[in-house]
Amino acid sequence: MNLRIEQTILRKLLTDEKYMRKVLPFIKPEYFEGPYRTLFKEAGKYVAKYNSLPAREAFLVELNEHSNLSSEQFTTAVDIASTLFDGDEVDESWLLENTEKWCQDRAIYNAVMESITIIDGKHDTLTKNALPELLTKALGVAFDTNVGHDYIENVEERYEFYHTEEDRIPFDLEYFNKITKGGVPTKTLNIALAGTGVGKSLFMCHVGASALVEGKNVLYITMEMAEERIAERIDANLLNVPIDQLETMSKDMFTTKVADLARKTTGRLIVKEYPTGSAHSGHFRALLNELKLKKQFIPDIIFIDYLNICASSRMKAMGGSINSYTYIKAIAEELRGLAVEFEVPIFSATQTTRSGYGNSDVGLEDTSESFGLPATADLMFALISTEELEKDGQMMVKQLKNRYNDPTMHKRFVVGIDRAKMRLYDVEESEQNLTDDTPVFDKSQSGERVSQEKFGGFKL
Repeated sequence: MNLRIEQTILRKLLTDEKYMRKVLPFIKPEYFEGPYRTLFKEAGKYVAKYNSLPAREAFLVELNEHSNLSSEQFTTAVDIASTLFDGDEVDESWLLENTEKWCQDRAIYNAVMESITIIDGKHDTLTKNALPELLTKALGVAFDTNVGHDYIENVEERYEFYHTEEDRIPFDLEYFNKITKGGVPTKTLNIALAGTGVGKSLFMCHVGASALVEGKNVLYITMEMAEERIAERIDANLLNVPIDQLETMSKDMFTTKVADLARKTTGRLIVKEYPTGSAHSGHFRALLNELKLKKQFIPDIIFIDYLNICASSRMKAMGGSINSYTYIKAIAEELRGLAVEFEVPIFSATQTTRSGYGNSDVGLEDTSESFGLPATADLMFALISTEELEKDGQMMVKQLKNRYNDPTMHKRFVVGIDRAKMRLYDVEESEQNLTDDTPVFDKSQSGERVSQEKFGGFKL
């Protein structure tokens, strides 16, 4: 007897409700051929209509009434259907694994055949531009049977999650590690808010340089400055040389310093420049795939300098029909989606409004162009510079949004800044006089009254 995997799949779909409910959402009619496709469609219609498995007689009656087959095709389909309700038991794990593999093989085969039609110019609607997405979808076919977290049944998994150390990229700055519980997790979007010239690019270059020293692969995408200018800032940071003295270094000294650095780290740094306003998440996705293919480079962290001068892959900004709130929010969502897809943290930046530029206490309301950006970000903080801070060689950081920790803890703090060497550094604890972590309630009249009262013999 010539057994086909399609026949086994159809038999279990019609006789095993547990298997059916696991795999039916992931199987498409086009994966089958000939009478098997008709039988699958009829099985799907019956389950959708009655929410149960069909009996043999009911299925054959439905097949007879709804199929548009020739007499020969109908006879073949009935012969196959008659065998689908009998058979030996099959190991569930084996069948699930082979069903998924069969779906993947069929999806790839169909995509390749459709691609040939497109290349030959015979496709009715698609052009060659659709080929990458077509093949990507086929390669991404997989079963995902997770339908949510059951609060009661999944208590052990939840406990394990609480006690599992999350993979994070640490900072070399103490207070940033404090507010993020040790660094930024993967699959996140982190935004620095600052006015022009305050230090958005300096901050990202410094964090990128520190990640490189720690052995991480760093991808820095720039749309504001040339690749060489970004590399120049990172050179000043890592080589411990003022940026205006780099051009006076001899070639031997420069190459020796870079070679010494290369021996101390296993990480790599790639800087890629795009024209301002022209690149979007689709370009970045293509870049990541190209780097993996051509350079065997997979980044651990990505910097995009900066978000407001990216484009959106879903909508066009020109024409006046899209407002800035919608457009910038769309860019933020696409970048966060990219972070989730490639399992990396992404850092970017945004400008303050004109009123926020000279403000010594920047808030979320000072976000330029779109309040939808902080709604999407996982971590957002303001970088604030004043004449007094500049005189002391410091820059203030204010938490605006934090999904990793309580944002009222260390809400404001300062870091040292060496603009000549494009560096940030920790300051002495005695200089951290900007933090005020007292809860708002405790500072209210009610809070003061409660703090003076005694409950059960204990003073609160």
